[in-house]
Amino acid sequence: MGLRDILTGRHQVKGPAPDRLFAITTAYVTLESEHQIDPAGTAAIVFQALATSEFEATLAEMEQVVTATGGDSGTTVAMQDDSYGYRWMILRSPQGSPSVEDLAVGINAVSSSIESAGHGERLLCAVFAFTERAERPGAGRVYFIYNYKRGYWYPFVPADGSDSPGGADGGDTPEGTGGAQDGQQRSNERELQIKAQVASELPIEPELERWFPLWGIPI
Repeated sequence: MGLRDILTGRHQVKGPAPDRLFAITTAYVTLESEHQIDPAGTAAIVFQALATSEFEATLAEMEQVVTATGGDSGTTVAMQDDSYGYRWMILRSPQGSPSVEDLAVGINAVSSSIESAGHGERLLCAVFAFTERAERPGAGRVYFIYNYKRGYWYPFVPADGSDSPGGADGGDTPEGTGGAQDGQQRSNERELQIKAQVASELPIEPELERWFPLWGIPI
């Protein structure tokens, strides 16, 4: 089972508590100060777009709102489609001035607009990018993924050099194998270490088999 199965309703799951997304705005302080994991200044929301004028109008309005609200902070917005048919709305803080708070506000504005338009079932996840400091061997990108259908976060750590452009494919790789197609690998051990570090700060997905990988994250 992958993220796409959840999105298309083949597996029924409970909805999220609305305040759980914003837990990242306090958890990052602990990550940065105690665990040398710094915000990269980028985040994205991933959803399944509809080929209708109404949905496209919602997206256009959404982009304008996020651009306007991000004007003072310098947050920029861009959209791109991936090879699996999902759309990514990508938010970026100004170079050298990452703001997890501003990114979370923007992401929440997008998800709220989609839900208000009656398309909440199209939401897949939100992704916040972090970077480990070089002191740790093998340090690199760390992603925190918020699953809208579950209302939980989980860390995703691609093994060094294994992440490549692709898209939001949950895949069918069972938790614990650490494997993916075409040599893609994830660091399960590091993910569990990070879970232990932030479990008191973030509502972490308790079922490890639901820690679905997202390959080719464009942030």
